[in-house]
Amino acid sequence: MMSEIIMENAFSPAKEILHNLNVAKTPSAWGTTGTIRPYQNFHPDHDAAELYNSIKTKDKNPIIRILTNRTSEQRQQILMVYNSASVELDLLTSLRSLLTGNLGDLILALMMTPAQLDAQELRSAMKGIGTDEDTLIEILCSQNSSELQEITTAYKKEFNRTLEQDITDDTSKDFQKLLLALVQGNRAVHSGVIDYNLIDEDVKALRKIDTNTKKPDTDVWIHIFTARSTDHLERVFQQYKECSNQDIEATIKKLYTGDLRKCLTALVCAIQNTPLYLAEIVHNSLKGLGKKDKSLIRIMVSHSERDLLSIRAEFRKKYGKSLYSSIEEATDGPYQTALLSICSAEDV
Repeated sequence: MMSEIIMENAFSPAKEILHNLNVAKTPSAWGTTGTIRPYQNFHPDHDAAELYNSIKTKDKNPIIRILTNRTSEQRQQILMVYNSASVELDLLTSLRSLLTGNLGDLILALMMTPAQLDAQELRSAMKGIGTDEDTLIEILCSQNSSELQEITTAYKKEFNRTLEQDITDDTSKDFQKLLLALVQGNRAVHSGVIDYNLIDEDVKALRKIDTNTKKPDTDVWIHIFTARSTDHLERVFQQYKECSNQDIEATIKKLYTGDLRKCLTALVCAIQNTPLYLAEIVHNSLKGLGKKDKSLIRIMVSHSERDLLSIRAEFRKKYGKSLYSSIEEATDGPYQTALLSICSAEDV
């Protein structure tokens, strides 16, 4: 008890640090379809003290309870308070020492900002021998322009190298061109005006096949897919289907192969319905636990304050069962407890 009081007092001066840094009092999760919302009656010094004692006693339950019920911004405040209490304290180092396996990966993912987490995952996908193309595709196809810009900034800050250069070094040909176009984050924002002439032009460009090569102009495809607004592209895909008697995905399957086919298809799915696209990845991750836990953790954490409720709804609609019960069936122990806490509730 005495050690709790001592540590509580040690963390208290951090309130002034937070005030002086002008940390926002209301985290940005309000108004989203996320499952994690700003914790009311939030006191970072109290949380930091409880985490200290939980780590000291090796009690994982309070760690899970606190960190899965605070927003990313609140967790960053806890981290700042914890580390400022003493030069000997480092929350991330302590968590790494105590937590292992999937639970450790999940909790450490929670301690990063969304942009830091995606940057870390992208770097991991390209580091060392071989490239994890599926991770590159999932992250880069499911982000909007502002999120992609935040990721590229975080990547440069974390690793002192550019995301563009690493993609250039690790990928090739048209797949590389597509990824680089996505990273540039130049997708137009829907103005509210429907440009029917541009829709017609884009549909014609996508349908055009070179008479000599019998192939489309892939550079044109990449430009349309990465520069147009998602609202515009939804109309392009619909008109393409009406004109061609087949949807754009079927055409992609006929015309392209390998990673380029996979990336274009993922991009179409994400443009048409991002929560459904991510729900499918989560479902596949739960079926292939082990090597696919990273995808599950990444999506659950990255989307917990953005659109996890929407992902849950699409999951329930497509697979006839809730994400919550699917997690219960596929996982166990403290890892399961943490995932269920982020998932938040059952869908019936």
